[in-house]
Amino acid sequence: MSDSFRHIVRIKNTNIEGDRRVDYALTGIKGIGQRTAKAITKLSGINPEKRLGTITDEEVEKIEQSIDQLEEKAPGWFVNRTKDYKTGENKHVTGSDLIVTHRQDLDRMKKINCYKGVRHKKGKKVRGQRTRSTGRSETTVGVKRAELQKQKDKAEEE
Repeated sequence: MSDSFRHIVRIKNTNIEGDRRVDYALTGIKGIGQRTAKAITKLSGINPEKRLGTITDEEVEKIEQSIDQLEEKAPGWFVNRTKDYKTGENKHVTGSDLIVTHRQDLDRMKKINCYKGVRHKKGKKVRGQRTRSTGRSETTVGVKRAELQKQKDKAEEE
């Protein structure tokens, strides 16, 4: 490791470890997966096999610019927010913006009482999973039977 190696690199308000490869290190940013990270390195022209701690400040700026330009350069199906509810545009949201937009989407669904919103309100499973045997938050059936047996035994003793 040389003197110019940085152990922590800050990209898009996220601290990322410098000893990881660039394409895998970018997955540390919320909203960027492996495929998106590879597309970003290709757009910015940076070698994805380099270690993140060895890249220069200019290359970090190139990466940030390519993240911002991703919605313009990539096809509509590639971004993580296709046909945004308010604007109707294709966007790629990252970092804390992703958390905020997700929370706003859930609040909107709860407010209009759509099926998914009602399920979110009740704390039930939303995506069609079975709920007969999993997802229980209260006591399980086996425990109730055991309690009933104890009550019967007490009644017989008296």
